[in-house]
Amino acid sequence: MQGGSSGIGYGLKYQARCISDVKADTDHTSFITGTQSLKEENEVHLIRLSSGGTELICEGLFAHANEIWDIASCPFDQRIFSTVYSTGESYGAAIWQIPELYGELNSPQLERITSLDAHVGKIKCVLWWPSGRHDKLISIDEETLFLWSFDCSKKVAQVQSQESVGMLHKLSGGAWDPHDVNAVAVTCDSATQFWDLRTMKKTNSIERAHVRNVDYNPKKKHIFVTAEEESGICIWDLRKPEVPIQELPGHTHWTWAVKCNPEYDRLILSAGTDSTVNLWLASPSGSDEFTSESLVDSPTRRVDPLLHSYSDYEDSVYGLAWSTREPWIFASLSYDGRVVVEAVKPFLSKK
Repeated sequence: MQGGSSGIGYGLKYQARCISDVKADTDHTSFITGTQSLKEENEVHLIRLSSGGTELICEGLFAHANEIWDIASCPFDQRIFSTVYSTGESYGAAIWQIPELYGELNSPQLERITSLDAHVGKIKCVLWWPSGRHDKLISIDEETLFLWSFDCSKKVAQVQSQESVGMLHKLSGGAWDPHDVNAVAVTCDSATQFWDLRTMKKTNSIERAHVRNVDYNPKKKHIFVTAEEESGICIWDLRKPEVPIQELPGHTHWTWAVKCNPEYDRLILSAGTDSTVNLWLASPSGSDEFTSESLVDSPTRRVDPLLHSYSDYEDSVYGLAWSTREPWIFASLSYDGRVVVEAVKPFLSKK
């Protein structure tokens, strides 16, 4: 199903490529995003959906000196987030805190809690464990996986362990298993590797090249999704990682991002450099019953897995985030700095 957008828009001042759900904000549907201007001082925007769901409100606007390549909100403290940034000459990563009374200040300044300064290579991302309070962080650069001990009260992060993948691979990103605090997936040029954080050893791999983005299904253990540049989207059962259990066509150009819904276990979002966001309905995996709200699905015919294609964008879409608080809502971010929030309720049948 093709279509434009009935979504709610919000414009950033500069180009941007990353957005994150503020999961710890249980009172509002909020997102945080950051810009990527080479010449100007960059900005972090804290955006809130109005109570009526009709507009996006700038809850906070903060200066950030460098280009932001990755942003992630702390899952257990709504005022804390991480960024990966470029100075133009090198890459860095830091943990930031939004000031407590930021709404009452004329020009509130972010507080840098700590820097993740052990990296030598080009940093790709910082990962928070998505399933609750945890005193560890993961950061990934092109060569090395770092596990950090993070103490927010003392404002310190220390490397607990690290492991290099060697010269034959170049890491590009990853995801932390929400069902297992000791398991992480990292993407590299020729495969997706799975690591045990206790031993810092590789436990398994999916040998597929050009994977741009990965995500674990938060509702179903062992289900894992990959976005591949040219071959679309693959859904895997990690107990049998030799072949995917389902393949989705993806996008007409590169498939760049993929996100599993936090509540509806068959809903998947993808974004691409074809200036489109696609909403997919995955097949039921195995004999597991679909436990969430039922989705529009006819038992008498084969269902097109593409529920809807949101095409009202003028640039590549790099950023995607489902709302945890309202899991029928998602935010997308195109490179021209345009945030769009959409609701997928038309594709959920009544209880």
